[in-house]
Amino acid sequence: MLTPLVFAQSVTNVGYFKDASYHLVQGVEYENGYLYNPKGEKELLRVVTLDWPPYIGQALCNKGWVFQFAVAVLAEQGYKVHVEFLPWARAVRAAETGKADILMPEYYIEDSAPSDYVSGKTRREMLALSNSFPGGEIGFLKRKGDKDRFDGNLLSLKGQKIGVVRGYQNTPEFDAMMDNGEFVIIEAVDDLQLVKLLVGKRVDLIIGDPKVLRFTVNYSQLSKSEKVNLLSNIENESKLLKYNYLYFALSKSKPQWRQVLDDINKSLYQFSNSGETERIIEMGNLECF
Repeated sequence: MLTPLVFAQSVTNVGYFKDASYHLVQGVEYENGYLYNPKGEKELLRVVTLDWPPYIGQALCNKGWVFQFAVAVLAEQGYKVHVEFLPWARAVRAAETGKADILMPEYYIEDSAPSDYVSGKTRREMLALSNSFPGGEIGFLKRKGDKDRFDGNLLSLKGQKIGVVRGYQNTPEFDAMMDNGEFVIIEAVDDLQLVKLLVGKRVDLIIGDPKVLRFTVNYSQLSKSEKVNLLSNIENESKLLKYNYLYFALSKSKPQWRQVLDDINKSLYQFSNSGETERIIEMGNLECF
């Protein structure tokens, strides 16, 4: 049961359409996060996420379209929803060790990816992935003026010093080569530190969603001159790596995870089939940019 909502404050509401009817899901601040649909007929789901602008973030307009989408998908199935923002590595650990029910948004996790938190286990042994929903591009960024290093084949980057955010999935091919030691990997704690590694010449390239990396710099608490310095000294490699879809990752340590997975996939299908997924994305852009 939920404890009483003492001193709870209203936060961003979530709205979505189903069968031409508008549904409003009200939220309150609660236990280091945000609680939605507290009177839902199904159990409380603890969701962990990260600040990952422009998709999701505590300081973003309406907390970003991925936040709105995730709450709508879960509330539509009758769940109470608690969302907490954490550094990504902590969020991954919370889900893999069963302290949270759902980690989102997640990239596809390859079967062989090892868990950083559960010895001798793969991430897919700890987490189950939902069906996909729209995401964004992923590629390499270099220092402005440098020659391209990536020719479209990851073998062209063997031995290169590449910056990654600890705990992030990138692409199955890149992650497999990384786990095999084919790149020199320098880990950052977040996207902002990743950009700083590149501009500071500690790595040759960084990997990520170019839109996220640039938005993160602008979204940061850095001074205007620091932001200008970082953004003016990075550019995309000419060839993108791929388009990455997003997923909900469910902790398999929770006894009800199969039913929750089925319910999430049901909502994902309904939202996609009705056009509601695209509407939520478009509204995020229209209302906030």
